[in-house]
Amino acid sequence: MNEHLIDATSLQRELAGPQPPLLFDLRFELSDPQAGARAYAQGHLPGAHYLHLDADLSAPLHGETGRFRGRHPLPEREVFAQRLAQRGWAPGRAVVAYDAQGGMYAARLWWMLRWLGEHDVRLLDGGLSAWSAAGLTLSTAIPPLEPAPTPQALGAELPTLSAAQVAAQLGRILIVDARGPERFRGEVEPLDTQAGHIPGALNRPFALNLQADGRFKPAEQLRQEWQTLLGKQRGDAVVHQCGSGVTACHNLFAVELAGLGLGSLYPGSWSEWSADPRRPVAKG
Repeated sequence: MNEHLIDATSLQRELAGPQPPLLFDLRFELSDPQAGARAYAQGHLPGAHYLHLDADLSAPLHGETGRFRGRHPLPEREVFAQRLAQRGWAPGRAVVAYDAQGGMYAARLWWMLRWLGEHDVRLLDGGLSAWSAAGLTLSTAIPPLEPAPTPQALGAELPTLSAAQVAAQLGRILIVDARGPERFRGEVEPLDTQAGHIPGALNRPFALNLQADGRFKPAEQLRQEWQTLLGKQRGDAVVHQCGSGVTACHNLFAVELAGLGLGSLYPGSWSEWSADPRRPVAKG
């Protein structure tokens, strides 16, 4: 389809080809952290390896200083690269990621691979549902591990901001929050310490990037919608955040898909920001 997305039938052809992409299943449920692994065991795309959001795509909640860094802190790049190498990834190896939530979790892997300097990574458009809708079968076989050497060098790192950097630039940077509108407005808060949002942030729920069938909207439609939100601000100058740095990656993916550039990620997001009562909070 393009350099960011692949449809189910095209993926099936590539998997049967001489150089199949490395396939990762990212299914997860915040309310039940083991639900994705159980679903994977019950059936997944043939050859797919499972990656767990907490265990594989995140670091411990508290750093060496004991400071809370949000619900899904980024691991060290070298540590994450080693985890992927254990499953066969090496720089330049094509990767396709999918989940069952419209790319909600798969986009986190997409961004993290880009963070390692890898560009050959795509999402299965429509995820598991699109694969099944195309009449393609699932497998319960666990693919063998074929470890690759741990990369000795990684590509250029994507930009991220710490809580202190965000706080120091409030009012001078454009922040986009990917959470649902009720959480953004501070009407409910099921997961984090306080309700509300970072002052000055705009709200763009990640689900708005999708069509009703769970596939991404056409690039031109996304471009128009994001340009309306951002005004004259360049897409690569935007700071993206959400609850814990996961669905913000969905917005980062959509902006890149729209051809507007790739912005920065605040990995700690609202979970880290709201944990410190000294930081300002806005509602409404």
